[in-house]
Amino acid sequence: MSARSNSTRGFSLIELMCSMAVGTIVLLAAAALLGSSGDGYGRVGGTVASEREARAILTQLSSDLSSARFHKDTKFESQDHAWPSDDLGFLTLQPTEAQSEDGRIGDLCAVNYYLSDLTIGGRTVRCLMRGFRESSETFKALADDRVAPLFTGRDNIDEPVAFGVVSFEATPKSRDQSGKWIDWVENDTRGPDGLDIRLVIARRDLAGRLRQPSDWDGSSGPGKALGQPGEAERNENLQVYRTLIRFGNDENG
Repeated sequence: MSARSNSTRGFSLIELMCSMAVGTIVLLAAAALLGSSGDGYGRVGGTVASEREARAILTQLSSDLSSARFHKDTKFESQDHAWPSDDLGFLTLQPTEAQSEDGRIGDLCAVNYYLSDLTIGGRTVRCLMRGFRESSETFKALADDRVAPLFTGRDNIDEPVAFGVVSFEATPKSRDQSGKWIDWVENDTRGPDGLDIRLVIARRDLAGRLRQPSDWDGSSGPGKALGQPGEAERNENLQVYRTLIRFGNDENG
């Protein structure tokens, strides 16, 4: 009988090292892929959040403006901030359910929009606020010829419409004889035909890093990520929305 030869042998050191190197490369590639997926998910999530805030603003604005009524004290005012910040105030017809029983004597009410810094969870969040005055207060102001004060912001009463709003612009527009939209002339007593609305909203990741008013102004370290107002459309940290909303007294369709 011949002896059976044993051909079984273990891995050499070189083979083990090669296997470990290949495994390391695979693990690094998988980690990079997961990181990229996580970043993509974060960007998508931030975009969805911004879209939600913009939709809330534009829906409420469109509803209020659809029945707006021009008054000589209608407010179109730009504030002196690093980023454009407009104050908007106008009279509007509101349904019965939008008012309280005690404050309702008709359907003509007053609303105003403006940016304000709120403290939420120990940090500052810049919000677009909506003020609302019911018909009883509105009619009294009309009788006393004191409509302008209706468009003044009120702390702890006015409600935020959206959070993380860096900039809010509401530019009044009118149409010339050819139907082209042009800037509204202030002494035109007919009022504007529409408002050119422009919103700049911080994506969720950036908004979480802006904790002080100076951050939202872009003058601090974290605020540098806001960049310059004129470059907002190219800033991946920001979402820009722009639309033209008809003013309620526009009878031309």
